[in-house]
Amino acid sequence: MKELLELLEHDARRPVSELAAILQRSEYEVEKDLRRLEKDQVILGYNTLINWNKAGENFVTAVIEVKLRPQREVGFDAIAERICRFDEVQSVYLMSGIFDLLVIIEGKSLSDIADFIATRLATIDGVTSTRSHFMLKPYKKDGLIVDNKECDRRLVVSP
Repeated sequence: MKELLELLEHDARRPVSELAAILQRSEYEVEKDLRRLEKDQVILGYNTLINWNKAGENFVTAVIEVKLRPQREVGFDAIAERICRFDEVQSVYLMSGIFDLLVIIEGKSLSDIADFIATRLATIDGVTSTRSHFMLKPYKKDGLIVDNKECDRRLVVSP
C-alpha cells in the first residue's frame, strides 16, 4: 500500500495500468485499493501544482503564526476547524513552540491579506496574537522545483 501511495504522491496522473505494472499487481487490485484509500480518506484528493506566475496570475501568499487560548474540553481543535472554513486559507497546522497554529493563506494583494487578518482571523475568540510573513518567491513547492531552469552550468572556455 505504501508503494502505491508513494507513486501517486510523485505523479497522480499515472494510469492504473502503469501503477499495476510497477507494483506487479493486477489493474483490478490497484483500482480496488485506490477506491478503498479514497473511501477511508487516506487519499484526500488529487492536485495539480501550478506556477501561477507563468500562467499570468499573481497571488500573495502569507504564512501566519497564531497564538491561541485553548478552549475547555476541545483545546485548539474548534478554533482550527473554524479557521479552516475560510476560503483564503490554504493550510492549517498545529505547531509546537511559541505559536500554536501555522496558517497559510492566499489573497490578491497585501491589503486583502491584511484585511483578512485584522477583520476575520484576529477577531476569533481565543486568538490572542498573530505574526505574519509574506512569501516573496517560491523555489520549491511540494517537493518540486518551481522554476527549474535546465541550463548548461559548465564554465565558458575561451581560446
